[in-house]
Amino acid sequence: MAAPRKYSQELRDRAVRMYRTAEPKPQIKKLAVDLGVHPEALRTWLRQAEADAGERADRPTTAERAELAALRKENAQLKRANEILRTASAFFAAQLDPTRPR
Repeated sequence: MAAPRKYSQELRDRAVRMYRTAEPKPQIKKLAVDLGVHPEALRTWLRQAEADAGERADRPTTAERAELAALRKENAQLKRANEILRTASAFFAAQLDPTRPR
């Protein structure tokens, strides 16, 4: 199970919204101090928001990340199932052909 998040989603959304709507753009470090969050956390949230908005191509969107996590989980389950089936087929093959060396 993943560790609990240090900052709530509401705070993240509010921080990103504050940065994007501010004119002129504030320094990330100053805004982070004002909000009581770590500057690198705020920078990461901003990058992810830009990726979700289609402004960045170097990061996957939140939806793509969720899909990738689901596919990785499914892949791990399928690998476990294949290993079980491989073991079971070898066991039953040995039971059906007693002359076959083990």
